Amino acid sequence: MDELMPRRVYGSDHDDPDPGPKPGRTYRELVGGPLDGLLVDVTGWSAQRLAEGALLITEIGAYGAGGRAEYMPRDDAGAPVWEWRGDTP
Repeated sequence: MDELMPRRVYGSDHDDPDPGPKPGRTYRELVGGPLDGLLVDVTGWSAQRLAEGALLITEIGAYGAGGRAEYMPRDDAGAPVWEWRGDTP
């Protein structure tokens, strides 16, 4: 039987023995694009910054190393999910 992989937080090292979410932190789930399935830690972000989403560095996007993937909040207010909008250099 396949074991479920623990959720991984964006920016954690691949060899981190505990790359998952930490208690007391706030996360958004990334959906679609190169970072699909990861969580991004948004603890302490202002409401304005949360509404703006994020450009996250990724080596596996359309622009390779140094490129960024744009993730924005879903249209349904309050959803802890950010959807991929595209890649940018």
